[in-house]
Amino acid sequence: MFFLLGKPLSAWALVLHKDYPASLLASQRTSNKDMTITCFIRYEIDPYQREAFKEYAENWGRIIPRCGGRLVGYFLPYEGTNNVAWGLIAFDSLASYKAYRKKLKADAEARKNFETAVAKRIILREERAFVEAVDGAFNVSAAPEGAR
Repeated sequence: MFFLLGKPLSAWALVLHKDYPASLLASQRTSNKDMTITCFIRYEIDPYQREAFKEYAENWGRIIPRCGGRLVGYFLPYEGTNNVAWGLIAFDSLASYKAYRKKLKADAEARKNFETAVAKRIILREERAFVEAVDGAFNVSAAPEGAR
């Protein structure tokens, strides 16, 4: 399992020390558009602790914005696979993400939320990827009926 508070970081530590392109690390974007980096977290959860994971995710609803992340949302399994959940958190850049992590480590409620998840063994595995939206293919509304 991967954690953000210096607990077992294993492969996650490698992500933090990778050499990212300077454009991603810059705190100010150089293009005219606002570009965001989204941390896409895939959780393998204990399906018998769905409600405990829901509470864990709800706690992040208070913590993440306070620490500087833009919470896109947490998503629980609804139908189909019952042991996979997702969390999406957006940042202006990887530099913004690093500042967020620093605040998160200092936040008492964040530490407690992590510790509770570990103690209850709610999360069996956690994977992270940093992605960016594709212009013209993100947040596109459904076309009105009959439109082509």
